[in-house]
Amino acid sequence: MDAPETVSRELQEIDAVITKNRGRHGELLSILEESQVLNERQFLSEEVLNHIALRTGVPLSRIYNVVTFYSFFNLRPQGKHKITVCRGTACHTKGSKALLSDIGLILNCTKGLEDAEADYTTPDGQFTISTVACFGQCAMAPVVAIDGVIHSNVTAATLQKLVGKITKRRAR
Repeated sequence: MDAPETVSRELQEIDAVITKNRGRHGELLSILEESQVLNERQFLSEEVLNHIALRTGVPLSRIYNVVTFYSFFNLRPQGKHKITVCRGTACHTKGSKALLSDIGLILNCTKGLEDAEADYTTPDGQFTISTVACFGQCAMAPVVAIDGVIHSNVTAATLQKLVGKITKRRAR
């Protein structure tokens, strides 16, 4: 768990976000997005959701409906690096399922990926692996996004190289 002063500072920053967005179009979405970014692990904790509900007067059930509807909100801590594999029809037929397996082998987390519901974060907190229904890049399938950068026509070798760059940077 985070140190109490860190949580308190985060809640104070969220109060500033709420004040800044009060009365604006899309107020709740903006508050939630900005609040998630404030968290080092890029997620909305139960404490943060309760705080936002209390400060905005929006029922917690409505806030929960919003954060579970939009896939860009995270309710669990995320890794420092995000790998997203497209599982759309074109990517699937061009081997995206095998790429997901390759990621498991590269990061030594095959079992964790098999057991994951929507996404999986490695035990060291370095990587979160998830899937998306479609990136809309079908002509360049299979597609994988790493830290927000989309890579097309990805092969196992390409994936090894891309993930290897990240793990080498970490090792320094």
